[in-house]
Amino acid sequence: MKVAATTVGAVVLSPLLLAGTAAVAAATSGAAQQEACSTASTSVDADAVADAVANILNGKKADADIAVVGLDLPDEQIPNAKTIVAAGIAMKVPTRGQIVALATALQESRLRNLAYGDRDSLGLFQQRPSQGWGTAEQVRDPVYASRKFYKALLKVDGWQQMTITQAAQAVQKSGYPGAYAKWENIARALQKAIAKVLPQGSAFETTNDDDESNAVSLQTGCDDDTTDFGTIPAGALPQGYEIPKGAPKKVQLAIRWGLTQLNTPYQWGGDCTDADGPDPMKRCDCSSLMQQSYASAKVKLSRTTYTQVNEGKKVSVNALKPGDLLFTEGSASAPEHVGMYIGRGLVLHAPHTGDVVRVVPLADWKPRVLAARRIVN
Repeated sequence: MKVAATTVGAVVLSPLLLAGTAAVAAATSGAAQQEACSTASTSVDADAVADAVANILNGKKADADIAVVGLDLPDEQIPNAKTIVAAGIAMKVPTRGQIVALATALQESRLRNLAYGDRDSLGLFQQRPSQGWGTAEQVRDPVYASRKFYKALLKVDGWQQMTITQAAQAVQKSGYPGAYAKWENIARALQKAIAKVLPQGSAFETTNDDDESNAVSLQTGCDDDTTDFGTIPAGALPQGYEIPKGAPKKVQLAIRWGLTQLNTPYQWGGDCTDADGPDPMKRCDCSSLMQQSYASAKVKLSRTTYTQVNEGKKVSVNALKPGDLLFTEGSASAPEHVGMYIGRGLVLHAPHTGDVVRVVPLADWKPRVLAARRIVN
């Protein structure tokens, strides 16, 4: 396999270093503000997706801004990759799903919109009209083909917990089920590079965590706003939630990084340094999620709930601000669980084995909170 390096502007990124980076591909207006999750609707309006993709691709960044070593025909492959990522953003498919789609297209067609294939297979994903994927004309439409792939992926039970190649195979049912694995690093690099240049692909990202002035300041409600978001699906960011603009910049960065871990599997003892990667011990548990979220803002936290409960400043659960840590279970001096208040009456946490990083209502936590600590004043 060729080793790929992705160049975005003046920044060179190795795919191996990108393997654990979970980018939030969230749109910046209207209903597209909701973070993708496993329960994203598979009943999507085809015209709406096509319009959204066209809008996302209608940016000022040219394909020349994306250079990936290892692509044989970048002039043909990169536009197709951008369409796949844009369709994922439009459908609120999480980053991992976009990587699955890119790895699949790399294996099936080398990211080319082929007019031929095995039997009646066609297009980027080599979808077969005879198997119900659509007409020959439809499956050669990159937007249509991407939408059909994502719809099939989102119907796969537990795909988020699968490896990239397992998830791809669950959709494609290929005679070569392990073949997608060799494309994973390039797919990760491509997704990361493309998300940075699409106008709605990096809404939660900042180019330099050291420069707080570069942080994306999203609009906010009041800190004490307890909006009723209704039922919040596992791994989803409620529609309408926005990172509190009035919070300290380091808190904004910590929340923003924490939200990139949404829908990644919980792992007790995991260090949260590569939650989207293949090593389970790189996934997040409750305290490592807090530690790494604040580390992204250059704020040092200890590793466990037993020590984190002594850090920062003690605050009342009735006077919370975004970024405050909330401790439950066990005792006030030795709590067993921790989450982060992110404003708007919501808490971010990594619950337990078998679950994923998720957002829950503060109201569900308040009766159980044993201690609250403010890490950044």
